[in-house]
Amino acid sequence: MQNQNLKLKIFNFGLCFLVFGLCGCAAVEYLKPEKPPYDEQLSQTYYITKLKQSSSADVLPMIHKPTYELLSQSESVVASLGQKKKGHQIWFNMVAFDENRLTAIRKYFFMVDEKPKSLWVQPKRRLRFDSRMVLEAEVFNEPYANENARRIAILRQVLKNVRKDIDEVKAQDKNLSICGMLISQTLETILVKLDSSPVLASRLSTTDGFDFDHITLGAGTIWMGVAGDIVNVRISIDSFVRTLDDPFALED
Repeated sequence: MQNQNLKLKIFNFGLCFLVFGLCGCAAVEYLKPEKPPYDEQLSQTYYITKLKQSSSADVLPMIHKPTYELLSQSESVVASLGQKKKGHQIWFNMVAFDENRLTAIRKYFFMVDEKPKSLWVQPKRRLRFDSRMVLEAEVFNEPYANENARRIAILRQVLKNVRKDIDEVKAQDKNLSICGMLISQTLETILVKLDSSPVLASRLSTTDGFDFDHITLGAGTIWMGVAGDIVNVRISIDSFVRTLDDPFALED
């Protein structure tokens, strides 16, 4: 019995050594049990923040986890970014405020999780982007040719606002700039497909959403809903793809 246990320990040690040698430190780090903060905790600020209600005084104490994240802020935007798995998982929460009322008018949650290349597994990226924002009345009231043209124009304004808010804080954290470029690239990929076939925009508000293929990230889905002057956009790529009956996809 002791000989069997000894052989098992030797085998496990040899296997670990083989994985370490062939896959590298990054892959070994990725395969370790997840440490805090856990994935389900990362988006808490996004769901707690209420547009037109939450003030900067409400958001600032809860958006930043000093142990895990770095805070960046301007006069009207605050963002908190963290990373783990040796940088293979990056996330941020970001909120933009009305400059006069200091209440939240745009909020974002972003996470990208990249599995490093190993001998047996090809590199894989999962991406999640949630945004919810108040848009100006003129965006909705333009005389668009049809409803699909209106949807595309709204999504283009969402991209414009994302870029604007990232620009406010990206100088303080280069990773925010990188995440911003990835979000822009994803939305641009979607808009190119919609511009080439506007009728596809009708799928944005359906339960299944609109499917697209990102050139580097793989298969993804986007949903967009409008309620009054608030636009809700969710993008999921690879393993984060979900339907609207998923608890994480519920309206706040």
